[in-house]
Amino acid sequence: MEVPLILTQFLDHAVKLYGDKKAIIGDERVFTYREMNERVNQLSDGLRKLGVKKGDRVAFLAPNTLEMLEGFYGVFQLGAVMVPLNIRLKPEDYLYILNHSGSKVLFVDQDLYNLILTIKEKLETVEEIIVHYYDGSCDEVNYDEFLEAHSKETFHREALEETDVCSLLYTSGTTGNPKGVMLTHRNNYLHALTCMHHLRVTDDDVLAHVLPMFHVNGWGSPFYYTANGATQVCLRKATPKSIFDAVEKHGVTVMHMAPTVLNSLLQHYDEHPQEMKQNTRVFIAGSAPPTAFVNRVEDELGWEFIQVYGMTESSPLSTISRIRTHFKDFSREEQSRLKAKAGYQMIGTDVKVVNDFGEEVAWNGKEIGELIVRGNGVMKGYWKNEEATMEAIRDGWLYTGDMAVVDEYGTVGIVDRKKDVIISGGENISSIEVEGVLYDHPAILEAAVIAVPHEKWGETPHAYVVLRSGQNAAEEELIQFTRDKLAHFKAITGVTFVDELPKNASGKILKVQLRNEYWESVGKAERFVN
Repeated sequence: MEVPLILTQFLDHAVKLYGDKKAIIGDERVFTYREMNERVNQLSDGLRKLGVKKGDRVAFLAPNTLEMLEGFYGVFQLGAVMVPLNIRLKPEDYLYILNHSGSKVLFVDQDLYNLILTIKEKLETVEEIIVHYYDGSCDEVNYDEFLEAHSKETFHREALEETDVCSLLYTSGTTGNPKGVMLTHRNNYLHALTCMHHLRVTDDDVLAHVLPMFHVNGWGSPFYYTANGATQVCLRKATPKSIFDAVEKHGVTVMHMAPTVLNSLLQHYDEHPQEMKQNTRVFIAGSAPPTAFVNRVEDELGWEFIQVYGMTESSPLSTISRIRTHFKDFSREEQSRLKAKAGYQMIGTDVKVVNDFGEEVAWNGKEIGELIVRGNGVMKGYWKNEEATMEAIRDGWLYTGDMAVVDEYGTVGIVDRKKDVIISGGENISSIEVEGVLYDHPAILEAAVIAVPHEKWGETPHAYVVLRSGQNAAEEELIQFTRDKLAHFKAITGVTFVDELPKNASGKILKVQLRNEYWESVGKAERFVN
């Protein structure tokens, strides 16, 4: 008889083979997989007694904690749907998402409760709010007491199909309401199997949860690290210091994070140098970094740098940039160049870059097209939004909106988001390429490049720059720096110096916000659309 691919099997596997192993570390608390499973059973029992049934939505507003991690399995045992909420949104966003998803129960961390308090009376479907790390300052249910009141015994699970939706993940809405991405048990299960292989996950691993677990389930890490009996360190507040402390104290071997987070770690290391003894690999998704950035991570921190690519709608990972064996004779510079790219397709995923006619671009590293993906990870669709689903998925292919090239080795390089490509005098300019040059300047800590209007060329690149502490740079100096290193039409024509760049919860720079701020600063009522 066929066994459906259901995510609860991963925790079952860990309990069976690693039941007494140190599994979850959060704050000063340590739990084995058997103890975590007992807590999961208590959570499922409590939710059932609250009336949660198969298909009901259960929302979580929490940082990376044990309570967030066990939430996935506690919700899945009921056949209910997990709705992880981005912790950096505004109360109005939570109001929309909770009502649109029809969430029945909301779990919220005490530190984030004030974000819900102002909208509580407008929630249409939430029947119960339960607070993690409850300190008695609000009139809600204490999570620890809630667990204690329910059974640790084996929970009688709901019958599920692998095509049932397991999670509803809302993508950030910059020009409209966010869209709810429906991922199924099959999506996440097969994605986990793929990642176990490509990310080389074993029971020797110690994962520090740096990437927020609400962010496509932290790239699915609650599933494939659990399945392999890895130890997981939950960082409720992932600061550079707490990350370095966790690496040293717990022997962390693997982390997932955004490039901006890794950049902050390098900055912290510059200010607080220390001997790095741990063999750690870091998986990065985002804009292609300059090769010097890759080399710093590997030479100074001693960590293995691995770039990946994905999006919420594909579960998310589709490509990886590990050096394949037949390229290991390449020079260090050439290997670093390959590592900085999005990489090549993972098992179970087809990846192509196509032009406007749907034809695959030449493998010459020059012809630009849109990256499209097909495979087991592609979402079921957008919740209550058939029109957007049909626009995103065509003939079985997910159109990502990312513009890319493919080099002679079949390695994909992202050049920009479709909406972020700068068209100056009829020439396409990759904002990512220009940012890469700016990062080579010794005074620059962070940079983001957007299109701004130009009377002659239509639009030109403009840089938003954060300088390193104690460093100075003039606008004309940076303009000339890019002119020296790029074709002149690609060089920036202006600079705005800022103390920090706006980012989402995963550390991705919000260029649409910068575009809007620029238009406001020049007195325009018009807005760029995202």
